[in-house]
Amino acid sequence: MTKTLVTGGTGFVGRAVVEELLAAGREVRVLVRQDDHPALNGLDVEVAKGDLRDRDSLAQALKGCARVFHVAADYRLWVPDPEVMYAINVQGTQNLLAEAHAQGVERFVYTSTVGTLGNPGDGVPGAEDTPVTYYDMVGQYKRTKFSAELSAVQYAKQGLPVVILNPSTPVGPWDYRPTPTGQMIVDFLKGRMPAYLETGLNIVHVRDVARGHLLAEEKGRVGEKYILGNENLSLSQILQLLAEVSGRRAPRVRLPYWPILAMACVNEGWATYISRKPPRMPLTAVRMARKYMYFDNSKAVKELGFTVTPARRALEDAVEWFRERGYV
Repeated sequence: MTKTLVTGGTGFVGRAVVEELLAAGREVRVLVRQDDHPALNGLDVEVAKGDLRDRDSLAQALKGCARVFHVAADYRLWVPDPEVMYAINVQGTQNLLAEAHAQGVERFVYTSTVGTLGNPGDGVPGAEDTPVTYYDMVGQYKRTKFSAELSAVQYAKQGLPVVILNPSTPVGPWDYRPTPTGQMIVDFLKGRMPAYLETGLNIVHVRDVARGHLLAEEKGRVGEKYILGNENLSLSQILQLLAEVSGRRAPRVRLPYWPILAMACVNEGWATYISRKPPRMPLTAVRMARKYMYFDNSKAVKELGFTVTPARRALEDAVEWFRERGYV
């Protein structure tokens, strides 16, 4: 049996993909930068030590692997050195695409983000073909993922069988770090959200995203993009659901945008030039809040057979996991 390589297998979505592959009886190799990672405890996987920035290590990791799930990414809303994120998200992806092409990989599933897609921002859902440009990207993370996605499209045109996935806002267990969305849930559970800045998100269970990866591997069209998302909800609706599943009270104070933007500018300036520690209020997060990030998953449903779990269940599972692991 040929092996399947997963990058980012110690991350939130990547670990869920690894679990789905193992459940399907697959032999899995996980690319890691450190040998002993707690996220892989209890998982029957082969570990390949390497780095996306080191193509020689990728060549070794790919040996004997016919399938690749490239889930790894530097996902932060603020970085002290943007070049590090570029090296991982763009150059690292290009390294892996090039090596996979050279070794004749049979299938390459690339995990992007809905943040690279066009979106009206006014509550009208975006789709895979909604017009968008690089200059629409807010923040270094989206800019790097947009560039990496372009590279994936180019390699698909050159003959590498690449399928591109655009997950929305995954929620659920094993948000180990946690992600910005997971941190919001933790802050809510700790009572650290006395107020909120209204926005809109598309919530999807992380397990549905992982299953969508395997569906895309099997049924996805080469060079095509597929949105893996579910329910479009305003932040106030999300907070109300969190209140219902956790027993905590939802914040009732809605903050105005412009004063918060000014505060975020000051906060990020302090972090960038003085403290060098992540800002409590990243400017990118506030700027992103201006748009309702709603999306339409109908293409994935129709072409891949993508199925979804209610957002409420996703939030329940996340709350339970964070509480059981002592985050709260």
